[in-house]
Amino acid sequence: MWLPLIGLIVGLVVGFLLDWRVPQEYSSYLSIALLAGLDTIFGGIRSFLERTFNVRIFMSGFFFNTLFAAGLAFIGGFLGIDLYLAAIVAFGVRLFNNLAVIRRIVLSKWINQQE
Repeated sequence: MWLPLIGLIVGLVVGFLLDWRVPQEYSSYLSIALLAGLDTIFGGIRSFLERTFNVRIFMSGFFFNTLFAAGLAFIGGFLGIDLYLAAIVAFGVRLFNNLAVIRRIVLSKWINQQE
């Protein structure tokens, strides 16, 4: 349980200490990778709260979503079309949907504890 938190803290400290910039031509790939990762994390939290979590589904979803979205961005860049925007919209919708479900689950558990 503490290992992800320690990794997050170390990553934030290293990120703030280093002055590292992402080149402009890779910014669309990074934005998609970030959204795919967040979507997978919040989907994992949702499935954990619903007691349906499976680590194989979690890991395969993370890599498949990231690679598929990066492939869309690459093909779109090759064709001169901003296809990465479709992936950003899809991951954004899924992310907010997962957050809404997580909020409902947590609130219902909290309300049931109060009774």
